[in-house]
Amino acid sequence: MEMIKWCMKLKNGIELVAPNDNLCSAYIKKAETALSAASALKENKEWEVSSSYYAMYFSLYAVMSKIGVKCENHSCSIAFMKEFLSEKFKKVDSDFLKKAMQARVDMQYYSNRSIDDQFYQKMMKDAPIFLVECKEIINSIKQDEINQIRNKLEKIKEEINKNHK
Repeated sequence: MEMIKWCMKLKNGIELVAPNDNLCSAYIKKAETALSAASALKENKEWEVSSSYYAMYFSLYAVMSKIGVKCENHSCSIAFMKEFLSEKFKKVDSDFLKKAMQARVDMQYYSNRSIDDQFYQKMMKDAPIFLVECKEIINSIKQDEINQIRNKLEKIKEEINKNHK
């Protein structure tokens, strides 16, 4: 929970906004576009990895938009997933997304780093599955579940504000 508190204090970190089905749909579309790009980029591992990661990240962000959570920090979004969506995702899902984020960084920003071929294959295989899982969550999440998550975040926000007065 300390990571969540830190993320809520961070500029462009976790914040509550109005739930937005239009934004949710827009991020699903971005995820689908990123998956299409990954498929079209065969033979270019760097961009396949990047596109696959973004397909998964946009899928998660669609779920967050459905709930009404905004966050521009990828590590904080993954921390949110791990902390507040643990009934929707398995721990291996958040661990995988975190590792995929690092793979994207390594491939895009460093010329002397590469990723394990086995993990690369797993990213290519699992990115579409992750998108489907996120769509299922969006379609099945109940309003009371959304309210519970929002209430927990509101309490953390109140605690942060109280401690900073």
